[in-house]
Amino acid sequence: MEMQPEEKPQSAALPRPRVPALDEILGKPFPVLDDGLIRVVDYMGDDAAIVQAARVSYGQGTKKVSDDRGLIRYLLRNRHTTPFEMCELKLHVRVPMDAWRQWIRHRMASVNETSTRYSVAIDAAQRTAPDRWRLQAVDNKQGSSGLLDPEAGARFSAEEAELQDHARAVYNRRLEAGLAREQARKDLPLCTYTEAYWKMDLHNLLHFLSLRMDRHAQQEIRAYATVIGREIVARWVPLTWEAFEDYRLGALALSRLETAIVAALSGGDAEKAREIAREAGWLKPSKKGGLARNRERAECEAKLARLNMTVPWKSS
Repeated sequence: MEMQPEEKPQSAALPRPRVPALDEILGKPFPVLDDGLIRVVDYMGDDAAIVQAARVSYGQGTKKVSDDRGLIRYLLRNRHTTPFEMCELKLHVRVPMDAWRQWIRHRMASVNETSTRYSVAIDAAQRTAPDRWRLQAVDNKQGSSGLLDPEAGARFSAEEAELQDHARAVYNRRLEAGLAREQARKDLPLCTYTEAYWKMDLHNLLHFLSLRMDRHAQQEIRAYATVIGREIVARWVPLTWEAFEDYRLGALALSRLETAIVAALSGGDAEKAREIAREAGWLKPSKKGGLARNRERAECEAKLARLNMTVPWKSS
């Protein structure tokens, strides 16, 4: 929207954007897992900064809040990402190293982690309660499904504590003997906590959250992502968070084939939907009977279930 003559000139000083709801929790630690934490160290920008970047305008008082909401929703819905890069969030995190390995794969960030070459490793390790041991998923090599019986889990929890305590004792003896920290650390388990400062722009942060808040993400990193999203980002940029929940977290993306199948089913043509699946190679028979395993077909079936639609090749 163009500036009106009575508005402030372009040369006027602009105040730093402040978000009172986020200022209230600056430096406040949010506990995660048994000994982890997340705290906001600093931030840059807000919802208005996203709108400002999109409009390339410094005018104030020329639009309504509802206009900002509509523009932010349009930008997110249509994947116009650059305006969201104008906002940044800096966090201090304390996280087990196995979850940190996944976290650090999101490379579009500025990171400075505690170095166990220079300092002694944190004397804390993430432990698993007897009723929280997860079983390996049968249909997903990298996921879990269901829980082990707590009575059996108690044995694994006891073994875990014994292993962690022994590894720490060995590490401490190495340090006491004067061994180099860079070598003394090598047998510490992945459950050992590490700390880091982590800064990321909002566009890439939303990508991080869309992956790590997903139900398929590992439970430990999902716990961190959920705190970042619901306790921090939702306070910081509420209009963006609302759009993110609507268009990413709660959305359902359909491929070209899935769209064609849904269209066929909506038109009452189940045979056409089956033919589309056959031509795509989804309905090949298994040597053991039934259909051969096909991940793309399984994902389509899950989406049809969300839409309360019958899977045509299962009802034929």
